[in-house]
Amino acid sequence: MELAPLYPILYPILKSAFPNCLWSGDAKKREIALTFDDGPHPEYTPQLLEVLDKYQIKASFFWLGICVDRHPEIAKEVHQRGHWIGLHGYDHKNFPYLNAKELKDSLEKTQAAIYKACGLEPKLIRDVRPPNGFFLPDTLKLLKSWNYRPVMWSVVPEDWELPGVNLVVKRVLKQTRNGSIIVLHDGFYGGIEVAKTATEVIRLLLEQNYKFVAVDEMWKIAQKPDF
Repeated sequence: MELAPLYPILYPILKSAFPNCLWSGDAKKREIALTFDDGPHPEYTPQLLEVLDKYQIKASFFWLGICVDRHPEIAKEVHQRGHWIGLHGYDHKNFPYLNAKELKDSLEKTQAAIYKACGLEPKLIRDVRPPNGFFLPDTLKLLKSWNYRPVMWSVVPEDWELPGVNLVVKRVLKQTRNGSIIVLHDGFYGGIEVAKTATEVIRLLLEQNYKFVAVDEMWKIAQKPDF
């Protein structure tokens, strides 16, 4: 079932209902974030890195711990190139299906995998994007109590369904605004086209004078009330 047309409708509703997640950056600045979920992948991620290098773009990657354990050399390469690293859970299980211990273990296990591969201290890996965007209010309370920061999105072109590069790019261009957080995928689902998609998205958005920043830059200007 194609859900892409629903995301632009759901986004403002969810952003209003859950203001303590990072849904977007500063609407007054022509800055956007390009983010990638489900990696690292041994083939798709290196292809994507070549594109990011070509355009000198710093992106944000939300990793699955199991993929980091399988491909630590790719994870290390991403980190060494200066991209921002976040967590996507260990094995893509929806957070509401996990109890508190299981969720904490999933995040800490992923942090440990990243530390082993990249040498990045666990306390520095605080950004968390729930798999499939699924969470409950209790999920957010737990994340805050463990000092994590929930990161969501404002542009979801549903690239994992492989509708074609042209359609994905069209969706991104139509939805992108100042402060947008764009989510694409460099993992098993969707990753086969991610390099081509990123090439077009970056090229066309640069022509519109957007500046790409890491998620951390958006947190610096975000004013968040308590949970």
